[in-house]
Amino acid sequence: MTRIYPIAWAALCSITVAWAQEKPLDQKMDFEEYDPPSTLVVPEHHLTRAKFPFIDVHNHQFNMPSQDLNALAKEMDKLNMQVMVNLSGRGRGSTEHLERSLENVKKNNSGRFIVFTNMDFAAIDDPQWQGRMLKQLEDDVRKGANGLKIYKSLGMFTEDSKGKRVHIDDPRIDPIWEKCGQLGIPVLIHAADPKQFWQPIDENNERWLELKLHPGRRHDSDPVSWETIIAEQHNIIRKHPKTTFIAAHLAWYGNDLKKLGELLDQFPNMYTEIGAVIAELGRQPRAAKAFLTKYQDRVLFGKDSWVPDEYETYFRVLETADEYFPYHKRYHAFWRMYGLDLPDDILKKIYYKNALKIIPHIDASQFPK
Repeated sequence: MTRIYPIAWAALCSITVAWAQEKPLDQKMDFEEYDPPSTLVVPEHHLTRAKFPFIDVHNHQFNMPSQDLNALAKEMDKLNMQVMVNLSGRGRGSTEHLERSLENVKKNNSGRFIVFTNMDFAAIDDPQWQGRMLKQLEDDVRKGANGLKIYKSLGMFTEDSKGKRVHIDDPRIDPIWEKCGQLGIPVLIHAADPKQFWQPIDENNERWLELKLHPGRRHDSDPVSWETIIAEQHNIIRKHPKTTFIAAHLAWYGNDLKKLGELLDQFPNMYTEIGAVIAELGRQPRAAKAFLTKYQDRVLFGKDSWVPDEYETYFRVLETADEYFPYHKRYHAFWRMYGLDLPDDILKKIYYKNALKIIPHIDASQFPK
């Protein structure tokens, strides 16, 4: 006969009671729905205005030829945005769009808006293309454009007449990059997209939710790799040291600040901006603060989409020491943010001083010394 000792019996009874008390949870919930508010009780600072007037170097206003810029300036005032850079000066490619945008700016709040021009690379194998684009660039700058914005279509989607992908570092574009340097205007270039868009769409992909909600952003079956496109961008920055390049979105290295720092060290003519990637900085506050301290002269403020309520996240990450607060788009970042609590001298550089150095014709008198 097997004997059960009192201690073992008590333990067995305890386990049995626990099992009896457990009830299976019948509720099923998708990952997308599970988003519990934090119960953490810590100081919170909801900043609706930046501490200093700032320049948003990455904005898009496709209605600039006809929109009420005085009304837009009032919305900017609420955020303490002193100058907005509209990167979509040509709209969908029209010279008339650019001219009317510049005219509207000239007549209404001329000190508050800066306009960049754009360029069409689809006809690159036309023998007349290069000369035509150089003249267009010179004309646009003469009319009032203060920079060139390159969309991600170059390197990803743009094809020549034979259906071949146009590379960012195609030598036929070299005179364009050189001309920007001669004209003293920066090139703000968006190359590729987040690297995760090229990776398998599975449980190991940090952007899984975004790619499920926006399947058009997937590039996991693209014939050209992320590494190839990014390398082409680096090639033109290296090849044209007299031209200033602003690599958009932290050059897609916000999750690898060591690599981004190496690029900034390698390319003195390269700057970057934080549009649409503040979540990368907010999840690594110590590393991000160290990075922005070291490279405080090379990083500009940008937001990308014009959604005024979302600027709070940027101000809160840059200015406060808040802990564990949500990003404004969960599908971009299911993690939480932490404030970097940057000192005033660094904030001023990111908010406006760095932009004043490299973007011409911004009225510096609008900003503190």
